[in-house]
Amino acid sequence: MPVSNLQRPAFASWLLFAFVAAVLCLPLTTKAADTLSWRTNQNGVSADIQSGKLVPVLEDVAQATRWRVFLEPGVTRTVSAKFKNQPVGEALHLLLGELNYALVPETNGPSKLFVFRTAQKNATQLIHPADGEAGTRGKIIPNELIVRLKPGAKIDEIARLLGARVVGRINGLNAYRLRFDDEAATEAARTMLSTNPEVASVENNYSIDRPPMAGAPPPGGMQPIQLQLKPASDGGPIIVGVVDTAFQPLCDNLDSFMLKPISIAGDPQLDPGIPTHGTSMAETVLRSLQAATKGITSVQILPVDVYGPNAATSTFDVANGIVAAVNGGAKVINLSLGSQGDSPVLHDVVQAVTKRNIPIFAAAGNEPVTTPFYPAAYPEVMAVTAVDNGQLAPYANRGSFVSLGAPGTSMFCFNGQSYYAEGTSASSAFMSGMAAGYMDTSHGGVPQMEKFINQNFGVKIVPKQ
Repeated sequence: MPVSNLQRPAFASWLLFAFVAAVLCLPLTTKAADTLSWRTNQNGVSADIQSGKLVPVLEDVAQATRWRVFLEPGVTRTVSAKFKNQPVGEALHLLLGELNYALVPETNGPSKLFVFRTAQKNATQLIHPADGEAGTRGKIIPNELIVRLKPGAKIDEIARLLGARVVGRINGLNAYRLRFDDEAATEAARTMLSTNPEVASVENNYSIDRPPMAGAPPPGGMQPIQLQLKPASDGGPIIVGVVDTAFQPLCDNLDSFMLKPISIAGDPQLDPGIPTHGTSMAETVLRSLQAATKGITSVQILPVDVYGPNAATSTFDVANGIVAAVNGGAKVINLSLGSQGDSPVLHDVVQAVTKRNIPIFAAAGNEPVTTPFYPAAYPEVMAVTAVDNGQLAPYANRGSFVSLGAPGTSMFCFNGQSYYAEGTSASSAFMSGMAAGYMDTSHGGVPQMEKFINQNFGVKIVPKQ
């Protein structure tokens, strides 16, 4: 799921829903004695459920239909239903009983089913499919594994025996990204690696979508950023590592605030006429710095591109990007990206970095749900959601892991024109700039900065009533 929310579909269509319905024919088992068969291509849903829990039943529905299913937190029901060949609407009514539901088709993705007792807007808990496949719990990158070795073990010989290519390394973590020819080879390697005494762990690699481009220039323009770079104090400059897409030249002579970019994923092959997400986040950090420092600061940005020319990055490359930023001197990390893929390697890197007293800010996600969004959902990360005009933005994640709120709209300049970015991406970048600015002007440490941030931007997120 992209973090920036710059364009949302204006119309819904039943075409995709009809296509999905035409090809589904999946018999499911909710538990040993219960069955649910979803045969929408024959206009028939059948069930024989004696005493089923609501969440497992909804998990089976999500698996069969590939809908994104949302439940109002705290809502429970014992499902008891027996019927054959019922249309979808009647089947949902029989399964859900007195509960309310709304089935909403989407033009560019799976339909959404909201199940609630009070109001549709309160259905924020994402229900994962029973099979746990990619798409809701994080998109697994096919034919890849992340392998961590024990000290002294060598990856090249192991990869040769497995018939794998080593396509990524994280120095200092003994973590490697392996790529295989097909699914069969991947699964065979997983089995062999799990019994290899030199292997510490084996896990999937998850995809993180590229955030959308910036929005069209708004009317009225904006005030230019006015910053003056001053020499750093004896402790060295505060460097903000912005791990994102590629970066481009900035307006208003702001390039002096940008350090030499680091590329993790190759040549980005940029369109010179279109601003990147990374460019918008860099300027958001600088605009926040202007507010925090009254325009005079020694803070600089270290751009780290983890996307290159690719449509998506991976949790492995994001972890590698964080390591590169820290090795480049970053004292604050901004991650205006994320997904629902929970990666142990990424979490380990986050833990190691924060133990070094380097704060990490991350976007909470742009779907108004309570579902964890990583890396923001890791407890060591300062998860930032979007707050506009004192209220939680309607698109912003409201999960319990969220602790900070900041403006969700940012204006920036590219090629002399004004643009805007909207979403929790901008909120995270704003907060990273504010934190760095506070550390620069107050000469206080991270504990003092965190106290300041929590006092001024802390929020307690609860589901809408």
